[in-house]
Amino acid sequence: MNTESLLRLVAAAVCAALSAGAAALDATKPSADATSPVLGSPIPGQGPGFHDPRSAFKPIVAREGVVPWQLLSSVSTKNEKNRIVPIFPQPVQALNNRTVKIEGFMMPLEPGEKQRHFLLSSVPTTCSFCVPAGPEGLVEVRTRTPVKYSLESVIVEGRLSVLSNDPYGLYYRVVDAQPAQP
Repeated sequence: MNTESLLRLVAAAVCAALSAGAAALDATKPSADATSPVLGSPIPGQGPGFHDPRSAFKPIVAREGVVPWQLLSSVSTKNEKNRIVPIFPQPVQALNNRTVKIEGFMMPLEPGEKQRHFLLSSVPTTCSFCVPAGPEGLVEVRTRTPVKYSLESVIVEGRLSVLSNDPYGLYYRVVDAQPAQP
């Protein structure tokens, strides 16, 4: 499976989860509040993601100089012509086309130990077939040089784009990225 096919598969899963959740939720509420009306737990594929306390991996903690997931996940959505449109608050819009640092868990989009194109997630993946968060909890990353895959969180630095109409349903992309320290 090539990178574009995998990205389309992830986008389809995110869109399906968003569509299912939109029927159960008021779409004008921030996605971070999305919970299943039946289970009272986060709807899979929506919100910033859920870090299972039983996870072997430590949750990401806010660090000085690193964009916090709480900010990225503060986006809200609205339904417009059979699609879900993100509404970014001013602090998120201010990050557009700026060089930033983001910490997250790698979701490879290519085969191999070293990655140049991957998704960063706000929470570790627990299932290779599941999307761990909604689009507000994912960032597409393209790096200058390959980055060694890690199960632990990684920090990358690059130019952030805030996406309001991405064909894959993503909200954020970092390009020209490289590994960074906090």
